[in-house]
Amino acid sequence: MTLEEFSAGEQKTERMDKVGDALEEVLSKALSQRTITVGVYEAAKLLNVDPDNVVLCLLAADEDDDRDVALQIHFTLIQAFCCENDINILRVSNPGRLAELLLLETDGSPAASEGAAQPPDLHCVLVTVRKKETVTKLGLEP
Repeated sequence: MTLEEFSAGEQKTERMDKVGDALEEVLSKALSQRTITVGVYEAAKLLNVDPDNVVLCLLAADEDDDRDVALQIHFTLIQAFCCENDINILRVSNPGRLAELLLLETDGSPAASEGAAQPPDLHCVLVTVRKKETVTKLGLEP
């Protein structure tokens, strides 16, 4: 590895760390404002009803999910819809870390061991803006 390759790799890592930090901040604020939709089916319903208020779509899949054809079809359709409606898309390769960021129960938690609740579908997460914020941004508020 040359010095240039090492330097470029370091810069790429720094950029990815910055993106990760920004994503953590966005998810934290969206959680506190309750503007997050979790799950492929729930996301599809929201995109169908109110795509104008969706600002970010996270598609999360690990290596096992890459072999799930049905999930990949869902991802393709969601990505196409997001592109058509100018919604930002981020691919996430670690759904476990996403669960941590969303403060959801993980497999090692007491709630998960009860077996009463099914774990949330983290394959698709949407972040929306509140309608009042949209109105304010457009300068329509009196």
